[in-house]
Amino acid sequence: MAPTSFDDQYAGCAAAMTAALPELNRTEFQANKVYADGWVLGSTRWQERQAWGPPPPPPPPGFRDEHGVALLAYTINSPLFKEFNVALREAGRTRVHYLQHFSFKTFHFLLTEALQLLGKAQRSPRCLQVFRGVQGLRFRPAGPGATVRLGGFASASLQNATAQNFGKETFFGIWTCLGVPIRGYSFFPEEEEVLIPPFETFQVINTSRPTQGPTRIYLRSLGEHSTYNCEYIKDKQCKSRPCRLENSAMGQAPLSTVWSLALLLWLLVGGAFPESPRLPWPWAVRL
Repeated sequence: MAPTSFDDQYAGCAAAMTAALPELNRTEFQANKVYADGWVLGSTRWQERQAWGPPPPPPPPGFRDEHGVALLAYTINSPLFKEFNVALREAGRTRVHYLQHFSFKTFHFLLTEALQLLGKAQRSPRCLQVFRGVQGLRFRPAGPGATVRLGGFASASLQNATAQNFGKETFFGIWTCLGVPIRGYSFFPEEEEVLIPPFETFQVINTSRPTQGPTRIYLRSLGEHSTYNCEYIKDKQCKSRPCRLENSAMGQAPLSTVWSLALLLWLLVGGAFPESPRLPWPWAVRL
């Protein structure tokens, strides 16, 4: 179940989190060069697309420039996505560890909210069959029936052949109901990428681990599981007085000007399965 992964969904505190981002982001820009450099790349690409195309798709309600930049920064071939996921898989060890040592809080929130907004606006079918290839990491597959999470934001593809290009050590066939197609916001739109959040849970439906060839793991969505919720806001606003978290999970406040200033400040400071079986259809999936 990836028990040490940080899995906050910000239910009831998205607006408060959005309001806290400018100060938090300034701190993380200065402390985390990998994040800052990746953000600069994503922001530059976002501005280029808006100026010269191809333009991003029409955004759903509440989707801001920062969400688009975060998705582009994640999908660019830079150290950001790897270092972010490594840190994310350990950030949930304890609440204190997240608050004191996880320097991707802004990025985690923006990616989480971006997928929530895009997923909410997505037309049916909501559940998708996707494929994921992994290189440099061989998993020990749990037995059929086990419940697992992927532990980080997991990139998969609607195309079997595309996933095969990303690794030949472990291949996943995944039926996801929380993963969201991000082709219009990906640095590589031809990959037909689907981004799966770390809090989606899956049932292992089949595995194989041959002496030669890739480990193969087939997963079916069970729903979601989060240990944490609104931890940053609770720490900042709820220590000395009671807090009431709003019901809305989607913050709407615009931040484009603030984020442009933050970017300027930083610049100044210096795979798939051959003959893979069809995964179970929605009647077998508990949402």
